Amino acid sequence: MKVHPSSGNVFADLGLANSDELLVKAELVRQISQLISTKNLTQTEAASLLEIDQPKVSALLCGKLSGFSTERLFRFLNLLGSDVEIRVIHKSNTKAHTKVVSA
Repeated sequence: MKVHPSSGNVFADLGLANSDELLVKAELVRQISQLISTKNLTQTEAASLLEIDQPKVSALLCGKLSGFSTERLFRFLNLLGSDVEIRVIHKSNTKAHTKVVSA
């Protein structure tokens, strides 16, 4: 078996289009899932809070990201009581990257 080092983005490693966006969405969903769990919400309760139906909560928590924009995921985090901060940092070198940091 041949092993290749990861780029830090599993979606890019798999050769998927929009890998940076997928990485951001995956991290946002991880945060949403953690908040739902921490608050001991059922999927039905979470659906009511997020103003969506329960099957959409189920899809979200199962990692089906295609039906959710990043803006919508930001709104879900807000509705769960979290602020979302986006930072843009100027770099002196030419190799730019996207990084998701959660607290």
